[in-house]
Amino acid sequence: MDGNSVNIENRIKKVIKKRLKLKVNTGEISKDTPLIGKGLGLDSIGVLELVVGLEEEFNIMFEDSELNIELFENIGSLTNYINKKLTEL
Repeated sequence: MDGNSVNIENRIKKVIKKRLKLKVNTGEISKDTPLIGKGLGLDSIGVLELVVGLEEEFNIMFEDSELNIELFENIGSLTNYINKKLTEL
């Protein structure tokens, strides 16, 4: 993983902790940590809160057509998506 991806991953973890008020150390969240269900246990409201936080943090917009369960599978899938969105700017 390149330095930019590591930076994006760390910023995602901070958004998760801040926006979702999770009492988890960001060091305990890996790129493979599931976001929905087991893992962080996000529900639909948590996912929406995360989307808003990530849009603000990275100054991007999640397209409705791109919002799917695979995108929120884990931190790694979000990192890849955001990295792609940032390179399109």
